[in-house]
Amino acid sequence: MARYTGPVWKQARRLKFSVLETGKELQRRPFAPGQHGQRRTKLSEYGLQLQEKQKVRFTYGVNERQFRNLFEKAAKLPGKQGDNFIFLLESRIDNLVYRLGFATTRRQARQLVSHGHILLEGKKADIPSILVKPGQKISLKEKSRNLSIVKEALEQTASRVPFVEYDENTGVGTFVRYPERSEVLPDIRENLIVEFYNR
Repeated sequence: MARYTGPVWKQARRLKFSVLETGKELQRRPFAPGQHGQRRTKLSEYGLQLQEKQKVRFTYGVNERQFRNLFEKAAKLPGKQGDNFIFLLESRIDNLVYRLGFATTRRQARQLVSHGHILLEGKKADIPSILVKPGQKISLKEKSRNLSIVKEALEQTASRVPFVEYDENTGVGTFVRYPERSEVLPDIRENLIVEFYNR
């Protein structure tokens, strides 16, 4: 299944979860979209597991194959598989471009990366799924620093997550460390995703 490119707000309303992490999607109409959106249906155990997986997949904008591959990669790392999986998703370059404030959404960040505006350790990085290691530096190309969407995004960024640092003088961001589980997606029950794939 290819990456979803439709309305994000519909996704958020269907899952009753803010995919953009702003909460705006659920303020006006906190029920599922469509004519029958307000029907109350009890989800099965499988339905709950699938819903939890879709919440994370849509939040990070990853297609099914990439999502599964990252999950399997997380199994080979020491520690809890669910936690490792979230940390790997957070260390993707498109997510870190969003976390640093170069873009207002992950979709916009993904586009900045794939259009070749982003440098990783001074070299062009145009693949959104690159996994960044702690200590590596992310910056914009010299020409790309004047892009209006980047300037607007940086102006709107009030605060950043504690596992990234941004130097306003040089315009360089650093992925300091892997996040702690409490710092990202606190409402997600990653154990349900592990159960979904280990059925």
